[in-house]
Amino acid sequence: MNLLKALAAVSSMTLLSRILGFARDAIIARVFGAGMLTDAFFVAFKIPNLLRRLFAEGAFSQAFVPILAEYKNRKGHDATQTLVNQVGTALTLVLVVVALLGVVGAPWVAYVSAPGFRADPDKFELTVTLLRITFPYIIFISLVALAAGILNTHSKFSVPAFAPVLLNVAMIAATLWLAPYFDPPVLALGWGVALGGVLQLAWMLPHLLKIRMLPRPTRHFNDPGVRRILRLMAPATLGVSVAQISLLINTIFASFLASGSVSWLYYADRLMEFPAGMLGVALGTILLPSLARHYADDNPGDYSKLLDWGLRLTLMLALPSAAALAVLAVPLITTLFHYGAFTATDVTMTQRALVAYSVGLVGLILVKVLAPGFYARQNIRTPVKVAIFTLVATQVMNLAFIIPLGHAGLALSIGLAACLNAGLLLHLLKKQQIYQPQPGWTGYFLRVLLAAALMAAMLFYTMGDAQWWLAAGFLDRMIRLALLVGGGIALYFAALGLMGFRPRQFARRAAE
Repeated sequence: MNLLKALAAVSSMTLLSRILGFARDAIIARVFGAGMLTDAFFVAFKIPNLLRRLFAEGAFSQAFVPILAEYKNRKGHDATQTLVNQVGTALTLVLVVVALLGVVGAPWVAYVSAPGFRADPDKFELTVTLLRITFPYIIFISLVALAAGILNTHSKFSVPAFAPVLLNVAMIAATLWLAPYFDPPVLALGWGVALGGVLQLAWMLPHLLKIRMLPRPTRHFNDPGVRRILRLMAPATLGVSVAQISLLINTIFASFLASGSVSWLYYADRLMEFPAGMLGVALGTILLPSLARHYADDNPGDYSKLLDWGLRLTLMLALPSAAALAVLAVPLITTLFHYGAFTATDVTMTQRALVAYSVGLVGLILVKVLAPGFYARQNIRTPVKVAIFTLVATQVMNLAFIIPLGHAGLALSIGLAACLNAGLLLHLLKKQQIYQPQPGWTGYFLRVLLAAALMAAMLFYTMGDAQWWLAAGFLDRMIRLALLVGGGIALYFAALGLMGFRPRQFARRAAE
């Protein structure tokens, strides 16, 4: 399979999911605004999402996919099926226990994750109730991650990439049609999350059956691969926990700021996740199985070249994305969220957070490419050490920025920490001679930088002032934003084309 085509397929599914995600957030913003109800929901939704990244997309996938690829390449179908059965059964048992503990201990979880909410008993109790509704989501979405790891190892990238669409559909339906039947109406969002988890898992099962890799319950956990995955998960859990703890600490800081701070950061983060998901998550998804196969085949040359391909593609796509987010912050926020209860003040506050986040977008996406360079080699300890150092640096920056910049200071800390994380990972990959840059990097970087600067200048001088965007109707905003985005993309790639860039230069086949 051509990796560029695989990236396009995953990115297109991610694009569909993100578009529906923005529609979801726009509907939530219109119905509930940015205040007590959304603060409570976003905190409650953040906790199972944190655990999802810990058990599923984070530590589990980092440990599971490289060993699964090794079994598939070296041991055949039967041994791989045995590994899948045992891992799937063990994961399910752990998840059920975690979900039960979360439901029972919801008040304690709410207190730890948003202690500032205790000053408002109604807000705190609403958060507890929403936590109890959303916690079982961790079971379904983590099993979805298990299925995604299996399917991605078989180069079935589009199927897992489509799954998040179903979560967004469920949450939109809950907001539009179920909310009037709940008191308070925001409880419907919690049930929409739970339904979304069920739908995603149901979508994956037939595709696992098709490749004869549907996990079956078992009483045995004696496969050596299971023990190796558990050994790798210990440092991986610590590493992912560090990243999520950083986000949780930011939520704690934000809970003591003005009401709405948690929501402003959430909406800005959603906009930043659009390119981060389309590029970073998509690249990490397609790179990890191929890197793991190169490592299993003892092919360091192709391993290094594949990393270089990923880094060049990241720079070419992430740098203009970061520039566009910063320049078009107000057009994006007003077009997507400035309706109903979402006020002009909310637009301004969300803009500040988004501009601060955009500083670290390139670093955030680079981490998604660089970290698999270690994970595929079953080396989890090095990224963990880097993550711990980054966590400490993030909190130092939080203390430095929160007083002068408020909630935007928290976003800036996350962005700068992502750049620090990426820089350290790149340094260590080169130092350990895992990655050797291919010739021509300096010229490549300067050409991409020039094209991105031309695009940013064009957007800045043609987008108009903030007052127009605040006063315009939805259709006018949407048409103008589409013209800006389309024009920016056309100018950027035209500039690259004039400087000698061609799509065929980035074609690369996946490792077989």
